[in-house]
Amino acid sequence: MTQRAMGTAPQSARERVDAARALLARPLLTAAHVEELALVRLHAPALRGMFKTMLGYNLLVESTFARLTKGPVSPDGPARPARRPDNSTFTPATYTHLALLCAALLAPGTGEQTLISTLIDQVRSDAASIGVRIGDSLPERRALVTAIGHLIGWGVLSETDGTATGWGERHDEALLTIHRSVLPHLLTRPLSDMTHPEQLLAVDPQLADQPRRSLRRKLVENPLVRREDLTDAERDVLSRERSELTRMLAENFGLTLEVRAEGALAYDSTGSLTDVAFPGSGTVKQAALLLLAELIEVRQPVAGTTATLDDGRVVPGSVVVRNDVDAVLARLSERYRRAWGAALVEQPDRLRDEVITLLTDLGLATECSAGLVVHPAAARYRPQPQAAQPTRAARRLANQPDQEL
Repeated sequence: MTQRAMGTAPQSARERVDAARALLARPLLTAAHVEELALVRLHAPALRGMFKTMLGYNLLVESTFARLTKGPVSPDGPARPARRPDNSTFTPATYTHLALLCAALLAPGTGEQTLISTLIDQVRSDAASIGVRIGDSLPERRALVTAIGHLIGWGVLSETDGTATGWGERHDEALLTIHRSVLPHLLTRPLSDMTHPEQLLAVDPQLADQPRRSLRRKLVENPLVRREDLTDAERDVLSRERSELTRMLAENFGLTLEVRAEGALAYDSTGSLTDVAFPGSGTVKQAALLLLAELIEVRQPVAGTTATLDDGRVVPGSVVVRNDVDAVLARLSERYRRAWGAALVEQPDRLRDEVITLLTDLGLATECSAGLVVHPAAARYRPQPQAAQPTRAARRLANQPDQEL
């Protein structure tokens, strides 16, 4: 092997890992993501084979975009909703706007560019034909702009002259460029032969009976996987092929595998694959972290503690009744009222629901009829005990030089 080949091999491997991670983070890469798309195109053959073999995913690479088709999500995985710029999740109305926008952009006669006012007129017309009214109030225009901004972020649209925000706020006209080649690939499957939305979520029978692939997909898509959420076959693979699984995750995606009694964690040390940073800023994340700390302190869970979920499964964790959760959040809201602000503090039910949703999505807790089951993984976020201040005598001894014996 030449010196040049030896020098470029590690770099090429790192580039493939970076490209694979970019596709996991953004399954649709367009001209809006120039560097990532260039890496994917450079290593397209190797990436196609790796994703197909390891995860059962299909990768389409064209000159202007790359689309990783992941397939249906695991039913026991956390939700991955589309989010607004303020990180709040899309409402059903915003998803409706997004679908109507895509339909309008694909309508016959739509060119490579369109005025935003023309596009919105088409959306309102299509909405009216199915009994949905989209008015022209400021909140309704802002909702439409949110959906348009999502398409801009994906690289499906770009603002050529003016901005979507300007139209939303002041009716300022804007010219949008449509990247039409990307549009047909937004959905993972064509809709022409489907009669019910649940068909989009159906698992491919060819993949359902392959525990190695399904375990890899769960770890790559949902870093924290509890044992009770694995099938018997997946648990067997985790036990027997742990070394191979560790190597595969590290070599292809730069992930570090940790296996413990309660499950497995595919850890991303860089944080670039993290869609929900925790702990983090914001009232909900701060409240969730402080809630965990107080519940663990009060409950003092011990190894072997289990709880029964509504579906009958017995899982590791400690049950906290809903009244106790509400009481802790009420105390925290009073204590941090000025820092958190009034938006959520004055809506305790909403704060509780958003905190529980966050903890559930992170795999740290599960809601059940008895209350909230806090899982052992939550102990990772328990505050470190504060060490007592050393006495004056201890400080004096620490400053003395060692005496020879």
